[in-house]
Amino acid sequence: MAWNEPGGKNNDPWKNRGGRDQGPPDLDDVFKNLFGKFSKMGGGNGGGSGKSMGKLGVGLLVGLLVVIWFVSGFYTIREAERGVVLRFGEYYTEVEPGLRWKPTFVDSVIPVDVQSIRDQASSGSMLTEDENVVRVQMEMQYRVVDPFRWTFAVVSPETSLSQALDSAIRYVVGHSEMDDVLTDGREVTRQRVWEELQAILEPYDLGVTIIDMNFRDARPPEEVKDAFDDAIAAQEDEQRFIREAEAYAREIEPRARGRANRMNEEAQAYKERVILEAQGEVARFEELLPHYEKAPEVTRDRIYLETMEAVFGSTSKILVDTKNGNNMMYLPLDKIMERSGNSPSMKNLLPDLQMPDGQNTQRNSGTNSSSTRSSRFNNGGE
Repeated sequence: MAWNEPGGKNNDPWKNRGGRDQGPPDLDDVFKNLFGKFSKMGGGNGGGSGKSMGKLGVGLLVGLLVVIWFVSGFYTIREAERGVVLRFGEYYTEVEPGLRWKPTFVDSVIPVDVQSIRDQASSGSMLTEDENVVRVQMEMQYRVVDPFRWTFAVVSPETSLSQALDSAIRYVVGHSEMDDVLTDGREVTRQRVWEELQAILEPYDLGVTIIDMNFRDARPPEEVKDAFDDAIAAQEDEQRFIREAEAYAREIEPRARGRANRMNEEAQAYKERVILEAQGEVARFEELLPHYEKAPEVTRDRIYLETMEAVFGSTSKILVDTKNGNNMMYLPLDKIMERSGNSPSMKNLLPDLQMPDGQNTQRNSGTNSSSTRSSRFNNGGE
């Protein structure tokens, strides 16, 4: 039977313990007894020993609190961070990485990452200078270089950076044409956004430096996307053709320059050769001049014969002596030589021809100068 059931009073655990009726403990009595003990330790009715025990308890409590306060002041700054120390809420100094200590409730430390490269992106639909709508998405990479300025220059540095990036992109796109933003003007647009963003952030002095600016995407509205894709493909083909033409020009130009240089060198060589030959002729005639002055007729005849020998040395014509007034007979020796295949035996088949006046016909091979001289004198003695 349970103690709290009817007829179970004898089973009450708070009664009949130790021969007396005992109920549950009263919380008020517990707190009174506890405070009474502390009052005795603090110098109550216990006399001198109570006072000494109270002082010892207070000293231990104060020492414990001092130890806790001292231990709680240790903190660590990581390698990539710098700590901004505030003393009573005011900037005090900066601390380097490592294990540090600060007086709790007096100093507070704000760690700032100064080595990691952070990203900040921005995108949206924007109106260009030629009143077209484009959707641009760019991303900025930056790093904190001044922890104090990054912490206290503005209320929210990340929000300020995002708004500044939006403003720079919209300004540059608003002063650019759509074709420049979508095609070959992307690099110029990216550089202009970078410069405009730096100009916006300079008055705020946020303590950051911009590492890079990435032009991630730029596209027209979906309604005209196909037409712009065709236009971009045509411009890419144009650039490809231009590069092919430049490559062809780079291939042909060295060859043309080589030919031009070779022709110049050949012309220079020809010029030098002609000059040397002319100088040689002049020197030869200067050597002949004294002999000509001593015997003009003999020298003139010899020069004439040498010239006629050089002229008729390569011909296959027949010269006939016509000093008796007979007509000159022509023998087509060149035709005969062509028909015979220019064989050596054919030369023996051409005997001297007998003219009607009994004179012999002589074949001029470039070495018989007597017949040449007779022909010259019979033709007027030239």
